[in-house]
Amino acid sequence: MNKSKIQEMETDFLIIGSGLSGLYAAIYASNFGKVSLITKSSIQESNSYWAQGGIAAAINDDDSIEIHKQDTLSVGCGLNNVGAVDVMVSEGTKRVLELIEQGMEFDRVESGFDFGIEGGHSRRRILHALGNETGKAVVDFLCKEVQKNNKISIYENSFVIDLFSNSKTCFGCLLFSDKKKNKISIHSKATILATGGGCGLYSQSSNPSSTSGDGIALGLNAGATVRDMEFIQFHPTVFSKDGAQNFLISEAIRGEGGQLVNHSKVRFMENYSKQLELAPRDVVAKAIFNEMRTNGEKNVFLSLKHLKSSLIKNRFKNTFELCLREGLDITKDDIPVSPAAHYMIGGVKTNTFSETNIKNLYACGEVACAGAHGANRLASNSLLECLVFAKRAVDSALRLSKKLEQIPPNLIEKAKKCSLISSDKKVERYLSYRISLSQIINNYVGILRNKKDLLLALNEISSIKRTNLDEFDLIDKRLMNLKSLTYLITKSALLREESRGSHVREDFSTQSAKWIKHISWKLNDGTLRFSYSKQ
Repeated sequence: MNKSKIQEMETDFLIIGSGLSGLYAAIYASNFGKVSLITKSSIQESNSYWAQGGIAAAINDDDSIEIHKQDTLSVGCGLNNVGAVDVMVSEGTKRVLELIEQGMEFDRVESGFDFGIEGGHSRRRILHALGNETGKAVVDFLCKEVQKNNKISIYENSFVIDLFSNSKTCFGCLLFSDKKKNKISIHSKATILATGGGCGLYSQSSNPSSTSGDGIALGLNAGATVRDMEFIQFHPTVFSKDGAQNFLISEAIRGEGGQLVNHSKVRFMENYSKQLELAPRDVVAKAIFNEMRTNGEKNVFLSLKHLKSSLIKNRFKNTFELCLREGLDITKDDIPVSPAAHYMIGGVKTNTFSETNIKNLYACGEVACAGAHGANRLASNSLLECLVFAKRAVDSALRLSKKLEQIPPNLIEKAKKCSLISSDKKVERYLSYRISLSQIINNYVGILRNKKDLLLALNEISSIKRTNLDEFDLIDKRLMNLKSLTYLITKSALLREESRGSHVREDFSTQSAKWIKHISWKLNDGTLRFSYSKQ
């Protein structure tokens, strides 16, 4: 293979990621030009696909945009960008109603939509589809639209190596096509990051391991600001049984009356919140973790035995079948559950128009941080956020990215040096460090954090020396990105000396007014540097 050979392509909109944000952005952008949609797997495989709970939208008769806004702000613990919340909850209802008009079918009962309720919500406002397979239903619906659209070119099994950026302007990206086994340069007017988050970095996660923060690393390396990386939301209930694969147990189950019990079969949430099982995710996750630690157990249980068997089998068909494969009939047996890393609240900093600090680079969905979630995400706001800010990213691109700007020659020369073939030794080293880093942040930067553990984690992360890595080797570059991301999560958690939302410090157990600010990061001359900002 000729290492320097690069296939060159041009497009109007380059969209990296095929979750709900990426698919929605691609369909909308196709009305205005050529679209290139990049995914490192298939367009069906994403975190959005596995989202069970649903989409929160204030369209029920007893609900309002203002009530949804207040619920979001309450859970966000004082760190929300109020403007971003306003945009999300108001425009979100419009985007959801548009989906319905286009033919997306959400579950109904005789009186209308079958609205669910989840932790932190004061109204039944969660639209769901196929019981608890909402993400699958919406992604499948949009995938069909993407696949029949001749203005959208799909690059599956393609890994983005780098964005073409001089830290001021983004010109597109360099990617590796696994199908063609070559490098492809995509020159674009606008580049939209829609890659999802990075909770697959944790060894105990509801996400697939492929959810490794690639888009955040791409943005960081391109000169974009990254912020709020200390805020990792842990889903309270992930299936937890020795020898079995982890999978999410939908929060909607607690919304329909599921009860958390310890190994003595005693309900315990009344000791932690008046909202019991419907408390916000951070509260429930901490409560479960505390029960496990106090009693020396690996899990607690979610009990549905008091609910109607027909409700369980129909409303939660997917969960019922998954548990049955593990030998549990959840109409009779309790479900063993424990918390696991679920959602990354921080990411590439954007304004409410999905614009980053880099010209022609936009971000939406979980990879982005517009501030709508604050310090903790309200359940089922994530799919809503995807729809709203994906459209805004395209609208901003139409307004600000009207022409192809020439890629600087030095960026092309750098791309030519990039090697796609790594030695077996480097691959083995990458896999070894990947496992090690995932265990480090899982053990030391989990639900409860303290200075001693965080310093231990930083010390172990720092043992990976950049001088031993080749920036032009694809595998080494991925290892550098993993190191940067785990460092950002850990260092940010160490810097924030308080407990707020999903960030809990055992040694700083209360909220502090002086910490109503954000920790932002930029890469300057190869060094990660942080700063503080109010918004």
